[in-house]
Amino acid sequence: MVNCCGLVSEKNVPVPLKSISVELQVRDHGVSVSSSLQYVNEEDGALEAVFVFPLPADAAVCHFSARIEEQEIVAELRDKQSARDQYDDAVSSGQQAFLLEESDESSDVFKLSVGCLSPGQSAVINIVYVMELSVQADHALRFCLPAVLNPRYTPTASAAGVPEVSSASVIPYTLSLSVDVRSSDRISRLESNCPLDPLVFLDALHTHATVSLSAGHRFDKDVELLLYYENTHQPRAVVEAGAATAQPGSLMGDPVLMISLYPEFPADVMSSLTSQGEFVFVVDRSGSMDCSMHNGKDAPMRIESARDTLLLLLKSLPMGCYFNIYGFGSHFESFFPQSVVYSEDTMEEALKRVKNMKADMGGTEILQPLKHIYSQSCYPDHPRQLFMFTDGEVWNTKEVLDLVKSHVHSHRCFSFGIGEGASTALITGMAREGSGHAQFITGTDRMQPKVMQSLRFALQPAVDNISVDWTVPEGVTVDMLSPPVSALFQGQRALLYAQLKGQSSGKTEGAVTVKYRLKDQPVTNQLQFTLKPTEDTGRTIHQLAARCVLRGLELEERAAGADTQALRSRIVELSVQAGVSSVHTAFIAVNTHSKQTITGPLLQRRVPVQQMAAPMFSAPMRRMCALAAPRMAPCAMPMPPMMESDSAMMSDDVMMDVSYSAPDPEPLPPADPLLQLVSLQKASGHWELKAALADVFGKTEDELANRRPAQVDGSVWATVLALIWLHTCRSEDQVEWQFVAMKAAAWIRSQKPDGLSQCVCDGNLLLGGHVTEDALEI
Repeated sequence: MVNCCGLVSEKNVPVPLKSISVELQVRDHGVSVSSSLQYVNEEDGALEAVFVFPLPADAAVCHFSARIEEQEIVAELRDKQSARDQYDDAVSSGQQAFLLEESDESSDVFKLSVGCLSPGQSAVINIVYVMELSVQADHALRFCLPAVLNPRYTPTASAAGVPEVSSASVIPYTLSLSVDVRSSDRISRLESNCPLDPLVFLDALHTHATVSLSAGHRFDKDVELLLYYENTHQPRAVVEAGAATAQPGSLMGDPVLMISLYPEFPADVMSSLTSQGEFVFVVDRSGSMDCSMHNGKDAPMRIESARDTLLLLLKSLPMGCYFNIYGFGSHFESFFPQSVVYSEDTMEEALKRVKNMKADMGGTEILQPLKHIYSQSCYPDHPRQLFMFTDGEVWNTKEVLDLVKSHVHSHRCFSFGIGEGASTALITGMAREGSGHAQFITGTDRMQPKVMQSLRFALQPAVDNISVDWTVPEGVTVDMLSPPVSALFQGQRALLYAQLKGQSSGKTEGAVTVKYRLKDQPVTNQLQFTLKPTEDTGRTIHQLAARCVLRGLELEERAAGADTQALRSRIVELSVQAGVSSVHTAFIAVNTHSKQTITGPLLQRRVPVQQMAAPMFSAPMRRMCALAAPRMAPCAMPMPPMMESDSAMMSDDVMMDVSYSAPDPEPLPPADPLLQLVSLQKASGHWELKAALADVFGKTEDELANRRPAQVDGSVWATVLALIWLHTCRSEDQVEWQFVAMKAAAWIRSQKPDGLSQCVCDGNLLLGGHVTEDALEI
């Protein structure tokens, strides 16, 4: 079988998608994305195509149109079932029609149905959506244009599912991308994982700039853009004028204000880490985790990176905390029946099992292990911190997010999307609903630095007691549209939306006061804003605010059970009024101007399920056909020998396994000297003077022993050497070993050794370093 992507003809030749053009309009922390996709029917007969494609999880689709030759058709937003019926009626009668709808199960998957393209006819589909830009650990604002949507694993008990779409092997179309950035803050720089033309500033203040993707880009991976502003922590209040054509008093007719709150954590707060907590690490062990992290040379397997990361995490935990590790696939297992106190014995037992973890547990069923974890009682004064590692391929995303949200008061959730195509709805949603932080490990990114950044967030204090107070003239009221924010952690940002109602006969200015507490210290920020913005700045903030309200109503509807008709009506009404997609609405466009009626049978195009290579865009069966295809590993290469597909490993009963069978022979120690050093550290933080430690330094055990100062204990000497080596040889990786070093320094201080200065001096001579006692914090 020939491996093809996109639509295929009867001869298995790729057809209609010819090009993709994307324009980004960035405004402060939000972005409007306009995507144009050109299709051409090269068949001899009329064609109906269905494309399933990814959008960012929090995107709000607000425009959909199609241009057939010279005729443009602008879609209307309607109740989803009504739109589906209209589409089917139009296609059945030979009319050209287009239908765009959000998946019922996952908000980052959309389906586009293209009906009745005549032979040789071209169609340009234009989709516009808005979204908030996420904040990264280095303060960058991130935008990702997905090239990959991995197939979603569907348990056999469910007939529903998200159709298969996966990474590209051969891409027969081009991508052009341009970016226009306007901000109230100075733009520092813009970076990408793909080649860009030089950034061009269009004003002297550097608040307006443009950039484009270099010509000839091959759209074979996600396009990631990182935008840096100069004053990232400055709170901001931006007002957007209401639409003149909308009814006053409605969401779209009134001004809407967006507050960005991104607190800065002082150095003394950043250095204060808690030793309390329960840390639960949940690791995907499905078959797809046996794929490589990227397509480059010597790329590690995903499961290998997960093992190395767990080693760092286990060595970095503070003494006295609680921890446990879960592996999941079609079933799940935990290392311990319940979380145990972190000690030398429990750490070593966990490490033995980590070394033998494999991607051998079949499918991807996240819901059941989460239910089990939440059923476990929390330990008093040890807040639960959940770390979820997955390549993000599940079908029941909304059910998972509802479960996480229902337990938000008892835990925080840190999520990690591994590899291209991890579901943004799942990864960002779990972190959002669990008041944690999301990270994506794509391309040549290493997992360890990002995970250790999140561990720092988990160990540090948070901003809490957040309140928002308004000062507005008489006649004006403020309606908060965003749910309350209970806490913010280092690296997190909150965007709050409010509707300004009424009219003021006098003053045109208002103020908002944002208060919060950071490590028992009160912080107050007062922001001024105008009630009557004169410049028409578009509708991005209004649409983002509508999306925020719609998501809240959808969550309320799912929690309400059977009595949901009133909520559904409110969702449809607001969605249509704001022109923003929802789970209950869809965009429908019918070309009523065409004088040509299509006759004869329609060709319905789809790509068969690929077992050896993964196409990017596939055209699944029509929606009336139940799709329950087996899941494949999302990598564009043959499956490893003897590896079964995930669904083949699926059992009807999701089980928990806490048995302690004899482990397989231990693999060789990590090849990375840093991981070798970390693996030798004891739970309390010190190292022992042994040959394995000397090997890391490129020395013999005798060399280390002979240079030891007489008055210094062997373990103190070994630990000082380890710290000097880290600072001298792996300083660029400090984010990975920061907690290991902090534990080691604390242990040395607790020993109160004599001759420490001489010890550091001798250690520098031995290892060729120039590290001071102050730098070692001992």
